[in-house]
Amino acid sequence: MKYYLFSQPHQPFFAFGMIFFIIFISIITLVYKGVIHPIADITLYHTYPMIHIVFIQFFLGFLFVVFPRFLTQADVKKDRYTNIFFIFLVGASLYTASLFISLNLTKVAIIILLCASISSFLTLLGIYKKSIVKDKKDTKFVLISLGFGITSNIFMLISSFGYYLFEILSIHIGFYLFLFALIFTISQRMIPFFSSVKVNGYKINKSNHLLEIVFILLALKVLSLSIDNSLFSLIIDFSLFIFFTYEIYKWKLPILKVTPIMWVLYISLFWIPIGFFISFLDSLLIFLKYNIFFEKSVVHTLAVGYFSTILLGFGTRVVLGHSGRTPTSDNLTTTLFLLLQLVVITRVLAGIGINFNFNYNFWIVLSGISLVLILSIWSFRYLKILFKPELCNKKQ
Repeated sequence: MKYYLFSQPHQPFFAFGMIFFIIFISIITLVYKGVIHPIADITLYHTYPMIHIVFIQFFLGFLFVVFPRFLTQADVKKDRYTNIFFIFLVGASLYTASLFISLNLTKVAIIILLCASISSFLTLLGIYKKSIVKDKKDTKFVLISLGFGITSNIFMLISSFGYYLFEILSIHIGFYLFLFALIFTISQRMIPFFSSVKVNGYKINKSNHLLEIVFILLALKVLSLSIDNSLFSLIIDFSLFIFFTYEIYKWKLPILKVTPIMWVLYISLFWIPIGFFISFLDSLLIFLKYNIFFEKSVVHTLAVGYFSTILLGFGTRVVLGHSGRTPTSDNLTTTLFLLLQLVVITRVLAGIGINFNFNYNFWIVLSGISLVLILSIWSFRYLKILFKPELCNKKQ
């Protein structure tokens, strides 16, 4: 049975992506509870791993399946994606241990994870170059976002040698131009496709040059976070809010004509304009010099509301679909999706509540424990499918 986990590209990446998701949310929860004390700061035990270890594994597993299909090329060879997975696993495991042992080990782990990222990029780039498909725009922007991920990783490595300016750039580039850009590029391709399969005649009405506009706005967002100009930040945040609100409205998603497994994908998209609206409010209050702060509410609205929701939505579809089962959401799964939305609200309250003397640690711990429970229950329900030999090979 030891080989079945590697029968399809998504299996090992999904399984260990979720395991590390639970590990790193547990770490920050236990830190705020005062139970454990990593030798690293919050950037290293929370921000970096969520960007470069957790979410990326899920979406790489997904890309290793669909990228060749987008470009009508042969599947990624088993030895190739298996080798990349083991580089990620070694890097992620060493990184986790280093947070409690030595920051020198953290540097080594980042280098290993960087190698995994570069290898993943080169694998997909090779497929892209071989393809003679005329429309390669989506795959091109996938590669661009992965390139920004490599840049973010390099900047974090540089910052580990004392050049802390690069840490700020690494976080902002990693979150917006790498992770958000990658997930949105996949979303705007796959959600319309899934919708058209479920609803006959549905056709998305996307803006011309959608991805070009998104990447330009995100690049300006990163710039606004890197300079001290409240008016510029206000303009960019307002532009992002208006653009995504208008764009998602334009898509006319068939909400009332689809099943719950599609609802969760739509819900994830709705968190995007909400997140940038909060960002706009934050910038407006700073511009007006009001002493009201949103802490990291913007980032967590996008990370928990958008990234995590769509991760579980895609994850459920792929795990079921590629094991020969019908992609559907039973009552338990639908409940988990809904509870995850409450976690988003809880985490946003933690950030906003500091203006009203709320117990910040309590809300952080509550949201952390809730998220770990949701992820654990989902894992018990779905990850075991990835390990079962009688299910793994049905779509080979």
